[in-house]
Amino acid sequence: MKAHFLPWPFASEVARRTKCGIPEEGGHVEKWQLALDMIDETRMWGIDVPLVVADGGYGDAAACRLGLEERQLGYAVGISTTTTVQPEAARPHAPPCSGRGPRPQPVHPESAKTVKKLVIGAGKQAAKPVQWREGSRPGTGRSGVKRMYSWFVALRVRPAGREIRKAADGPELPVRRLLAQWPATEPEPVQFWLSNQPADTPPATLVRTAKLRRRIEHDYREMKQALGLAHFEGRTWRGRHHHVTLVSAAHAFRTLQRLTRSPKETASA
Repeated sequence: MKAHFLPWPFASEVARRTKCGIPEEGGHVEKWQLALDMIDETRMWGIDVPLVVADGGYGDAAACRLGLEERQLGYAVGISTTTTVQPEAARPHAPPCSGRGPRPQPVHPESAKTVKKLVIGAGKQAAKPVQWREGSRPGTGRSGVKRMYSWFVALRVRPAGREIRKAADGPELPVRRLLAQWPATEPEPVQFWLSNQPADTPPATLVRTAKLRRRIEHDYREMKQALGLAHFEGRTWRGRHHHVTLVSAAHAFRTLQRLTRSPKETASA
């Protein structure tokens, strides 16, 4: 039987994958798709996912936001300053028909704007003060600690983009909530989020939801620094997955221990 050899560099890549024990079906998957897959697996276990918060690595992907909406999940996700939207009042209009060819499809008369331009256009006077949680530094309030506080602009917008238009039910783009943090000391907004929470959600609730991502950062830092997630130095697929699994189990155990202890015990630990 005649041997078939894979052309270089594919043959060397296959050899490295085989040496590391990477399954043949293992390949690149976008980060946002991995997140949706994990949500699906979590729900298969019978665990409810009431809300999703994420940074711009996920929020900037329209496919990720659409995937969350297909799963009927609420979200508050970070987005970059270049994400484009239409104002809530924007409506598409059909251009006049010339009588030749297919009838023109409705389009928005003005191009979509970036979220940064739209918020700056609304003006700093649109920003409202919001306190969203207690900090770690001593304060003068009744709680004895300083509360986290800043100014935020909340607008109703219509996210734009080819994927959004294709998924929309009709010519009008869906309305979503745009949240921007605009500290009083800054000349322009510094952070942005998109959310599909109900229209009557108070801005303070929207801010607290968006800021919940701090909990994720705290847990990730604990897993990396205290439990050794970043300390793996192996070279195999199976070894890496064993390491991550054990770290995740240790973190879950520590979290459960913390939740079952009283606040006084936690503070003195």
